Amino acid sequence: MLEPIGILGGTFDPVHRGHLALAHAALDRLGLAKVRWIPAGHPPHRAPPHATVEDRLAMVRLAIADEPRYQLDDSEAKSTLPSYTVETLERLRRHYGPDRPLVLLMGADAFYGLPKWHRWEDILRLAHIAVATRPGFPLTGLAGTLADLFGRCRLVSADFSQSPAGGIHAFELIAGTVSATEVRMLIAAGAPDAKLLELLPPAVLDYIRRHHLYRD
Repeated sequence: MLEPIGILGGTFDPVHRGHLALAHAALDRLGLAKVRWIPAGHPPHRAPPHATVEDRLAMVRLAIADEPRYQLDDSEAKSTLPSYTVETLERLRRHYGPDRPLVLLMGADAFYGLPKWHRWEDILRLAHIAVATRPGFPLTGLAGTLADLFGRCRLVSADFSQSPAGGIHAFELIAGTVSATEVRMLIAAGAPDAKLLELLPPAVLDYIRRHHLYRD
C-alpha cells in the first residue's frame, strides 16, 4: 500500500508558525508519509512576493530542517512561468506515477475560493484535498458548485490510501491564526523579537534580521 504524500504550496513570504502547524497536524492526523513544501515563484492571482525567491527558499529550508518528513520542492520557485496548482499537481503526478495518493493541503479560506482557481475542476482528478478548519467552524457555509462537490467527494475519515485522488477531507486545526501580512507589518513597525517569535521559528527570524527583510 502506497502512503499518501502531502502537498503544501504558498508564497511563504515569510514562512511562519501557522504553516508549520498545518503541516505538523497533517503528518500526525492524515497518515501522510511526508509533506512536500512548494514555494510559488510567480503566483498569478496576487501581487509579487516581497522577498526574493532565494530568500523565501532559504527561510523554508531553515523552518523545515528538523523534520525529516518535510521536503522542499524548489521547482515552482525557480520557474519563470506562473505557478498554477493544477499544473504543479500534473508535474507531481508524472513524478509519483498514477497510483500514489497525493493530498493537497489548504486552509478553509483557500478552499472557499477554489472555484476561482485555474482549471480547478481538474484538481480532484489529480489529488485529494485536505482542508484545515478552525475549531467550531466546519465547512458549513458552502454553496452552489462547491457545496455539491464537497457532498459528492467528502471523506469522513482521513483514509486517502484507497485511491490516488478524488476525496475531500476536512479536519480541525487547533492553532492560532497567523498571516504573512501581519508578520511583515510587525517587522516593518519594529516589533520586538519576543513578539515575532510567537509567529516565526527562531531560525527564520534570525534570517530575516540578518538579511534586513521586510523593513519597509
